[in-house]
Amino acid sequence: MELRNHGRYDYSALPERPVYDWPGGRRLAFCLCNNIEIFSYRSGLGSDSAVLTAPQTHRNYAWRDYGNRVGQWYLFDLLAEHGLPASHNANSAVLRECPQILAKILERGDEIVGHGRSNGERQDGLAEDEERRLIVEATEEITRLSGTQPKGWMGPYFAQSEVTLDLLQEAGYEFMLDWPLDDQPVWMRTRGGHILSVPYSVELNDSPSMVFRQESAASFERMIVDQFDEMLLQSAKRPLVFTLITHPFIIGHPYRLRALRRALDHIMRHRDQLWITTVGGVNAHIRGLPAGTVPGAPA
Repeated sequence: MELRNHGRYDYSALPERPVYDWPGGRRLAFCLCNNIEIFSYRSGLGSDSAVLTAPQTHRNYAWRDYGNRVGQWYLFDLLAEHGLPASHNANSAVLRECPQILAKILERGDEIVGHGRSNGERQDGLAEDEERRLIVEATEEITRLSGTQPKGWMGPYFAQSEVTLDLLQEAGYEFMLDWPLDDQPVWMRTRGGHILSVPYSVELNDSPSMVFRQESAASFERMIVDQFDEMLLQSAKRPLVFTLITHPFIIGHPYRLRALRRALDHIMRHRDQLWITTVGGVNAHIRGLPAGTVPGAPA
């Protein structure tokens, strides 16, 4: 059979790539990516705490809304205790409907990554003009509310159509998080140039782990620690990006937050060996490296 090829990047074997450093001579970058989302009441899309295919009800709407009302604020406190920055993949509507969250993000100096209009919808089933409108509307609202146009994008549900990369690059985006193909940044081809893929874990992610696979908080804690320890070891050979993905309506429940607290305590004991940054920080550093350092680099 003939394999269909996406044409966005070429195969690149990890040991054959140039070796470079992160700032300060570090080899392991640590980024915490937090998803702040809003949903439509009793309609559209949205995960459930117990049944994967459950219809939209008052109960699962309220369970998700807990994240914006309570869990996010627990998480802000935990980040502050450790002096950690964060990248927030934010639906534009949540910044409008929950202005206190936006104010706290701006006060902390955290990064906002475009994450669609809401998580009640996906973009991969839309016609090109409709998808372009979704990206433009989300971008314009985030820019108006925050005062800064986002440079990065994460599609709700990791969703992309055949032309999403093209539309993002044309809308001025520099990087995206939807392709979990590597532990290093990779340049992706678009019809108008290139866009950077910054590593974003679908594995070290509280939503697929604890909601879809129904793993325990203790299991997720063990995953974080094991992933970190192994990547720290591997980073002696080459630069890597360790991303930890959270959703406040999941990780923000106190018993899960306690597991995250223990995992962060473990990571922070190695703080001197890490470049603690944001996904936007990774993007900026890569763009300052000599051409050809990163696979697929634009000419």
